[in-house]
Amino acid sequence: MIRKFAVAVFVAILGALAVTSVPQFASGVSAQPNVGSGPTQVLPDFADLADRAGPAVVGIRTTARAGAAQNALPFPDIDENDPMFEFFRRFFPNPPQQPQPRQGPQQPAPRRDVPRGLGSGFILSPDGYIMTNAHVVRGADDITVTTSDRREFKAKVIGTDTRTDVALIKVDATGLPAVRMGDPNKLRVGEWVIAIGSPFGLENTVTAGIVSAKSRDTGDYLPFIQTDVAVNPGNSGGPLINMRGEVVGINSQIFTTSGAFNGISFAIPIDEANNVQQQLRTSGRVIRGRIGVGIEAVSRDVATAIGLAKPQGAMVNNVDKDGPAVKAGVEAGDIILRFDGRPIDRASDLPRIVGGTKPGATVNMTVFRKGNQRELPITVVELPAERVATARGQGETPKPTVAANVLGLAVSDIPAERIKEFGLRGGVQVDGAEGLAAGSGVRTGDMILQLNNVDVQNARQFNDAVAKLDPKRDVAVLVKRGEATRFVMIRR
Repeated sequence: MIRKFAVAVFVAILGALAVTSVPQFASGVSAQPNVGSGPTQVLPDFADLADRAGPAVVGIRTTARAGAAQNALPFPDIDENDPMFEFFRRFFPNPPQQPQPRQGPQQPAPRRDVPRGLGSGFILSPDGYIMTNAHVVRGADDITVTTSDRREFKAKVIGTDTRTDVALIKVDATGLPAVRMGDPNKLRVGEWVIAIGSPFGLENTVTAGIVSAKSRDTGDYLPFIQTDVAVNPGNSGGPLINMRGEVVGINSQIFTTSGAFNGISFAIPIDEANNVQQQLRTSGRVIRGRIGVGIEAVSRDVATAIGLAKPQGAMVNNVDKDGPAVKAGVEAGDIILRFDGRPIDRASDLPRIVGGTKPGATVNMTVFRKGNQRELPITVVELPAERVATARGQGETPKPTVAANVLGLAVSDIPAERIKEFGLRGGVQVDGAEGLAAGSGVRTGDMILQLNNVDVQNARQFNDAVAKLDPKRDVAVLVKRGEATRFVMIRR
């Protein structure tokens, strides 16, 4: 009896388990696993966002007169019967032309406009001001703007700024829908954003992703926003939009090995772009400050070697002999820590802060030199419209005249004429580099100005100092090569 009762109970339990484990498909709702104790996460719906922001985004098509589109991409060499021929004919600027009848002496060849490029932009104000990338409209003879409702307008360029790749154009229209501006400084890494533009000429294309990083240094004057939003040729100049429907950036660049989207794209922060477009609207150009120094980042090894608390600031590797910095007493090897009261955490901060300083202003600059900080007043001048990089040749390589020291350096005194030419107070020239020095990047023809934060006067003093170095510690030497001066770490 007991055995029969036990079997009955066991069967009942199995039946109950079977019933509770079967999904309730009849109700139309499938069971969901309860993962974690937090609230259910739902992916955002971008549809309303695209509806609100989309009407203020435009497509931009540019043309150039035949013979004037030097920067245009060539048309691929494919047969006109190839299925891809029509695609490339639409999107590439220089399709092959059929042979034309020979023009007589009294028949000049007709003017021909050829497609030059495609891009995107967004409307800033109802009266027709539009922001885009400078490279979208550069070299164009005609600019056509297409709105989301298929209207077309001819646009004129108000101004462009190649340093930030920002352009301001205008169409003759009123009552246009305009974007709302956001604050890119409030963006958080991992936040959802969308891009709207015309990749490959496909108007009003919406793509979504997240902010991958902020303040990505890929240019002198811009701390780019990095995202994984799909951006392709034709998206350039279109807006990057946060989940509140505000523009926080201009899609400008992609990192790619194939020419198309590879998962990394960069946007110009809208606050930086707004500053540029306001100057373009007012004067047609952008005015920036300049102090006349070349700079580079401060590595952790260099910071440790010269007694800097942490790798920060901008290290001066070159001082313009006619610029404000030399008049203020700035020297190659100085580390600029603050400018006009603003900290320089990374080298890329300095060009942006100096560039935003009004020419003619005199400000204080904090520099780190030989273990101490000092304040230098400096007067900012205007940055010229174009900068031309020059390099001084090294001339004939001198032959080693003395044996190499324990660092692998054979040095001699710098000739008096070179001391005068470069405005130096001393130093040695490298006549030969081998061993540790050569492996660390020191070259024959370099000039060494400092050894571990101590000025080098001449070859004898330098070799005596090298002989007294701790053989277990790395050595920092300040090296001048042509116009550039930088610290080099010699590893022991």
